[in-house]
Amino acid sequence: MSTHKQIDEETLNNLLYLSRLSPESTDIATLKKQVDEIVGYFDILSKYDDSENPYDAYPSTEAEKLREDEVVFGLEIPDVKNVSENFMDGYFQVPKVLGEGA
Repeated sequence: MSTHKQIDEETLNNLLYLSRLSPESTDIATLKKQVDEIVGYFDILSKYDDSENPYDAYPSTEAEKLREDEVVFGLEIPDVKNVSENFMDGYFQVPKVLGEGA
Protein backbone atom coordinates (compact mmCIF):
# COMPACT_ATOMS: atom_id res chain seq x y z
CA MET A 1 0.00 0.00 0.00
CA SER A 2 1.37 3.39 -0.92
CA THR A 3 2.10 5.97 1.76
CA HIS A 4 1.36 9.08 -0.30
CA LYS A 5 -1.81 11.10 -0.14
CA GLN A 6 -4.35 9.71 -2.57
CA ILE A 7 -6.36 12.04 -4.77
CA ASP A 8 -9.96 12.69 -3.89
CA GLU A 9 -12.99 12.45 -6.17
CA GLU A 10 -13.13 16.21 -6.85
CA THR A 11 -9.49 16.29 -7.98
CA LEU A 12 -10.06 13.25 -10.17
CA ASN A 13 -13.08 14.90 -11.78
CA ASN A 14 -11.02 18.04 -12.42
CA LEU A 15 -8.33 15.91 -14.08
CA LEU A 16 -10.96 14.23 -16.21
CA TYR A 17 -12.27 17.64 -17.30
CA LEU A 18 -8.79 18.98 -18.12
CA SER A 19 -7.86 15.86 -20.09
CA ARG A 20 -11.20 15.95 -21.93
CA LEU A 21 -12.13 12.47 -20.73
CA SER A 22 -15.63 11.64 -19.67
CA PRO A 23 -16.44 9.30 -16.78
CA GLU A 24 -18.47 7.22 -19.21
CA SER A 25 -15.48 6.64 -21.51
CA THR A 26 -13.18 5.17 -18.88
CA ASP A 27 -13.25 2.96 -15.80
CA ILE A 28 -13.00 5.40 -12.87
CA ALA A 29 -11.52 2.87 -10.44
CA THR A 30 -8.74 1.93 -12.84
CA LEU A 31 -8.05 5.56 -13.68
CA LYS A 32 -7.93 6.56 -10.00
CA LYS A 33 -5.46 3.75 -9.30
CA GLN A 34 -3.25 4.87 -12.20
CA VAL A 35 -3.30 8.52 -11.10
CA ASP A 36 -2.46 7.48 -7.52
CA GLU A 37 0.55 5.55 -8.88
CA ILE A 38 1.70 8.60 -10.84
CA VAL A 39 1.44 10.77 -7.73
CA GLY A 40 3.47 8.13 -5.92
CA TYR A 41 6.24 8.52 -8.48
CA PHE A 42 6.46 12.21 -7.58
CA ASP A 43 6.91 11.22 -3.92
CA ILE A 44 9.82 9.01 -4.95
CA LEU A 45 11.37 11.78 -7.05
CA SER A 46 11.03 14.33 -4.26
CA LYS A 47 13.40 12.25 -2.10
CA TYR A 48 16.34 13.07 -4.38
CA ASP A 49 18.48 16.10 -3.74
CA ASP A 50 17.77 18.77 -6.32
CA SER A 51 19.84 21.55 -4.77
CA GLU A 52 22.43 21.23 -7.54
CA ASN A 53 22.15 23.89 -10.21
CA PRO A 54 21.00 22.15 -13.43
CA TYR A 55 22.76 24.79 -15.52
CA ASP A 56 26.16 23.65 -14.22
CA ALA A 57 26.04 20.83 -16.76
CA TYR A 58 26.22 23.31 -19.65
CA PRO A 59 29.28 25.33 -20.59
CA SER A 60 29.05 28.96 -19.63
CA THR A 61 29.88 31.88 -21.88
CA GLU A 62 31.23 34.97 -20.30
CA ALA A 63 30.54 38.34 -21.89
CA GLU A 64 34.24 39.26 -21.78
CA LYS A 65 35.10 36.36 -24.08
CA LEU A 66 32.75 37.47 -26.85
CA ARG A 67 34.06 39.39 -29.84
CA GLU A 68 33.80 43.15 -30.05
CA ASP A 69 30.76 44.60 -31.77
CA GLU A 70 32.49 46.21 -34.73
CA VAL A 71 31.07 47.20 -38.09
CA VAL A 72 32.99 45.59 -40.95
CA PHE A 73 32.54 46.13 -44.63
CA GLY A 74 30.93 43.36 -46.66
CA LEU A 75 31.69 42.23 -50.16
CA GLU A 76 31.66 44.66 -53.04
CA ILE A 77 29.30 43.96 -55.97
CA PRO A 78 32.12 42.92 -58.36
CA ASP A 79 33.29 40.38 -55.77
CA VAL A 80 29.75 39.06 -55.32
CA LYS A 81 29.40 38.59 -59.09
CA ASN A 82 32.43 36.29 -58.99
CA VAL A 83 30.77 34.01 -56.41
CA SER A 84 28.11 32.73 -58.79
CA GLU A 85 27.29 32.93 -62.46
CA ASN A 86 23.58 33.27 -61.54
CA PHE A 87 23.91 36.85 -60.33
CA MET A 88 21.96 39.50 -62.24
CA ASP A 89 20.73 42.99 -61.40
CA GLY A 90 21.91 42.73 -57.79
CA TYR A 91 20.17 39.41 -57.07
CA PHE A 92 21.05 35.73 -57.13
CA GLN A 93 18.89 33.55 -59.36
CA VAL A 94 17.68 30.51 -57.39
CA PRO A 95 15.47 27.55 -58.27
CA LYS A 96 11.74 28.00 -57.86
CA VAL A 97 10.67 26.81 -54.40
CA LEU A 98 6.88 27.05 -54.50
CA GLY A 99 4.81 24.65 -56.57
CA GLU A 100 1.96 25.24 -58.98
CA GLY A 101 -0.78 27.66 -57.97
CA ALA A 102 1.18 29.37 -55.21
